[in-house]
Amino acid sequence: MYDLLVVGAGPYGLSVAAHAAAAGLSLRVLGRPMASWRDHMPRGMFLKSEPWASSLSDPEGRWRLDAYCAGRGTTARHAEPIPVETFTEYGLWFARNAVPEVDEHQVTRLAPCPGGFEAVLDDGRTLTARTVALAVGVMPFTEIPAALRGLPPALVSHSSHHAGLDHLRGKDVTVVGAGQAALETAALLAEQGTRVRVLARTARLRWNEVPPPRRRPWWRSLRAPHSALGCGWRNWCYAEHPGLFHRLPEPTRARVAATALGPAGAWWVRDRVEPSVEIHLGHRVAAARPVPGGLRLEVVRHIAGAGPAGEPEALQAWSARTRCLDTEHVIAATGFRATADRLAPLSPDLRGTLLTLSDGSPAVGSDFESSYPGLFLAGLVTATGFGPAMRFVHGATFTAPTLLRGVRRRLAAGAGVGTIPAPGRPGSRETRAAAHG
Repeated sequence: MYDLLVVGAGPYGLSVAAHAAAAGLSLRVLGRPMASWRDHMPRGMFLKSEPWASSLSDPEGRWRLDAYCAGRGTTARHAEPIPVETFTEYGLWFARNAVPEVDEHQVTRLAPCPGGFEAVLDDGRTLTARTVALAVGVMPFTEIPAALRGLPPALVSHSSHHAGLDHLRGKDVTVVGAGQAALETAALLAEQGTRVRVLARTARLRWNEVPPPRRRPWWRSLRAPHSALGCGWRNWCYAEHPGLFHRLPEPTRARVAATALGPAGAWWVRDRVEPSVEIHLGHRVAAARPVPGGLRLEVVRHIAGAGPAGEPEALQAWSARTRCLDTEHVIAATGFRATADRLAPLSPDLRGTLLTLSDGSPAVGSDFESSYPGLFLAGLVTATGFGPAMRFVHGATFTAPTLLRGVRRRLAAGAGVGTIPAPGRPGSRETRAAAHG
């Protein structure tokens, strides 16, 4: 029986594994390293985070992104975005150097067993461990608007479902969303000759500004310090003090997690979007149905006063509030919703015991342990617990050592692992207590 089973081999899983290995734990890491970056991001995309804020975490800080780049004769400079391909190769380099051998098989079922957990793999093997760190990334949590759900993948996809965009070359594509994924996807489509439009509920697009130099006069740094999440004291607090964020009341944490660092495009993609992509703001998709050659969207004004400006021929049947739009494919760049009921591959009985917060995300204690003893969570699913930093690679620098302390505490305690607690209700006193650790 292993001390720790790490399920997931993205930035968070690999960082947790690096710290656990350095601590001498008996460890097994499961999953395809950097899978979502390798399989779900088209070539040509760039990392939105600054290079200096995009390293995975190991105890000695030896395997940083800047060290990887320096070893290959390239640089990781402030305000120069890193290609996703470079970051992916960096993650694989980190895995080779900082982590024990990764078993690329997938966990199909994780369930309690005496003394810990039992993981069934897709090749039929069974592994047991005293504790588990579940770091499943973002893919289980993709969110598609209700009006677009249930339609064939040939007509509707999520922005994270594309390893490439060549198959959409020459088509008419509508991208729904106003964040970086929507805008960068639209830019890539336009650059390959696809006719593309962006449809968004917001009244205007938001663009991040070019970051100021790292070294500035002290009074400017004092006014708006740099952080891994952008300039400003609020972002600095989110990035550098997730533990303090965890102490905030649950309603405050849920509100910040839902609203902070809202949809915005990176400064370096703006000039690629505005000249070549149709932008339709203040509208939402109310309904969609297949038609010959694609699908027909019923689009409703979402903001008073919004209307067409130079609308293409594809737009038809204007009414006071509604119009129809024919397109060949829709890409929903509409983010993720990390709720406990989507936590694959937990068995139903294990998943059903987890205490949840008011937004449906699982409650975690101060060391990332869920309400089920010995089951630890990492990544996006902990954003309501520890703040917006958990949506970015940088969050792994806090998560990995903190989670490891929790694992070591649980291993030392021994008793309690494998005991199923009584389920709690979302928003209940038990849920709130678990959320505050």
